[in-house]
Amino acid sequence: MSLSGNKLMANRSVPACTVIPVLAYEDVGRAVDWLCSAFGFTERLRIGTHRAQLVVGDGAVVVSEGHPDQGSKTPTNAVSHSVLVRVEDVDRHYERARARGARILHPPTDYPFGERQYSTEDLGGHCWTFSQSIADVEPSEWGATVARQESASSSSEAQQG
Repeated sequence: MSLSGNKLMANRSVPACTVIPVLAYEDVGRAVDWLCSAFGFTERLRIGTHRAQLVVGDGAVVVSEGHPDQGSKTPTNAVSHSVLVRVEDVDRHYERARARGARILHPPTDYPFGERQYSTEDLGGHCWTFSQSIADVEPSEWGATVARQESASSSSEAQQG
């Protein structure tokens, strides 16, 4: 089943994104307040005290009450996931998050693939990477192999986000 060109039915109860991470926290209300304050998310809706939807740009994340039998775990306690969010000004975002107590894992750094990124851990232990495009770099210039060519419309749609 291909997701490209898929026309999803609009539903006002769900963010209009194709991929929506669901992250578990012990205290949903506290997590929502902190994520909005530290990372600049906006609360879209709240479902009781156990779930909330947050949006940023054209993306979204669901904050959910944690349960021991849900989610991803690794035998070595390694990080099983992280969330990457594109921002306009990574240095300003970094300063905001740091001022609000985010645990910084890696400070803002320029990478050969044209991104400036920093990584942080939130109050629930989730790893986030915030990324700013600083150059348009051909993937082969830094060692990547392009698996398929994006159509011109897909590329321009991605750049608008």
